[in-house]
Amino acid sequence: MTQLHGHHVVTGPELRATFADDVTVPRGSFGRRLFHGIVLVLLVGVIAAGAVGAWAIMNGVIKVPTAIASKAPTSLCPTTTFDYVPNETVNLNVFNATSRGGLAGTVADEFAARGFKVASVDNSDTAYSGVGVVVSGVKGQAAAFNVQRNLAGTDYFQDNREDDSVDVILTPGYEGLVEPQLVDQTPGKLLCPREDLRIADNSKWPVVPTLPAAP
Repeated sequence: MTQLHGHHVVTGPELRATFADDVTVPRGSFGRRLFHGIVLVLLVGVIAAGAVGAWAIMNGVIKVPTAIASKAPTSLCPTTTFDYVPNETVNLNVFNATSRGGLAGTVADEFAARGFKVASVDNSDTAYSGVGVVVSGVKGQAAAFNVQRNLAGTDYFQDNREDDSVDVILTPGYEGLVEPQLVDQTPGKLLCPREDLRIADNSKWPVVPTLPAAP
């Protein structure tokens, strides 16, 4: 102790000893309080985000993907717009799936008279009951578009062939080709009317035509 003019003067060591005895400050307590504060803020943020997300989903603001398969029909019809290619560039096969004898030969002659290159003429089996079926691979789609313009009301199907040939399968609804002078030669798309039937009634969707019957 130190006396100054009769008063006691507290030294530094005495002051530190006094506070050490009266106040115990846990080491690291500030760090723990900071950590707990951060955790609390994050927890409140998560709860708030969850509440906002639930509200958005219930009100349709956020669309949640569903595992349930869509019932909407998948389009199998090409969407490309084609130009009308010259008749002379179309390699055509004509098949008769009706009960009318000699129909494939007659129609093949009519196509040939218009400049089409007719290769095969034969009979075929198919469950399709419309006007007719036009079948090609990807390379023959422009030619198939041409054929559909000459044979109105047909249904297009794509198969896996790699060449540009086109098959025409004549079915019971066939009534004749479009008159040559009336053939629409403006650009357009292939037609697949079976898809309209499928949208209206799946049971009426025509069966994909079978391959031509062997001779």
